[in-house]
Amino acid sequence: MTTVDRPVAGTTELRPVDIDLLRALLHRQATTVAVVTTPGRSGGRGRPALPPAGFTATSFTSVSLEPPLVSFCLGRASSNWPTVERAEHVAVHLLAAGQQEVARTFATSGVDRFAACPGWAPGPFGVPLVEGAPAVLLCRVAHRVSAGDHAIVIAEPLALGVGEDGAPLVHHRGGHFATAEQ
Repeated sequence: MTTVDRPVAGTTELRPVDIDLLRALLHRQATTVAVVTTPGRSGGRGRPALPPAGFTATSFTSVSLEPPLVSFCLGRASSNWPTVERAEHVAVHLLAAGQQEVARTFATSGVDRFAACPGWAPGPFGVPLVEGAPAVLLCRVAHRVSAGDHAIVIAEPLALGVGEDGAPLVHHRGGHFATAEQ
C-alpha cells in the first residue's frame, strides 16, 4: 500500500467507483432546479422538423463571468436532445419554492410538456418562457461538449429576467423542496 492508498484515521473509506454507488452519492447532493426550454426547428435539407424542447435540469451552474457563460447537462438519449443539439438559443428558468408542479411536468417523459404547463409564452427567438420563475436567462448556445452519455451545453446569457426574490426550489434525494429563506 502506498502512502496515498493508506486510510487516515477518522476519514471516510474510499471505495472503487461503481455506477450504483455513484448514483446514490449524487442523489444526496442538493442542487438548483431549473427548466430549460428551446424552440422547435423546422425541417430542411432532409432533416425532420423538431418540436420545442423543455426539461427539468439539476445540473445548471455558472461557468464564467468574463465572458458570461453558464452550463447544463443533458443525456444524449433524451427525447429533448435532437432539438437541443440543433438549438441556437435556450432559456434557463431558475424555479421558486412553489414551482414543484412545473418541475414535475418538465421532468415527465412521454407527455407534451408545453400543453401540460399552460403558464408559458413564446419569447425572443421563439424560445418558450415559463411564467413565474424568479430568474430567467435567455442564452445563445456557445458550445456543446460530449461527456460520456451526456452533453454539456455551454451558453452565453444575452438577457436576464429577474422576478421576486424568494426561496429557490432544490432537488435532493429524488424530490423537490424549498430551502429556508435566510
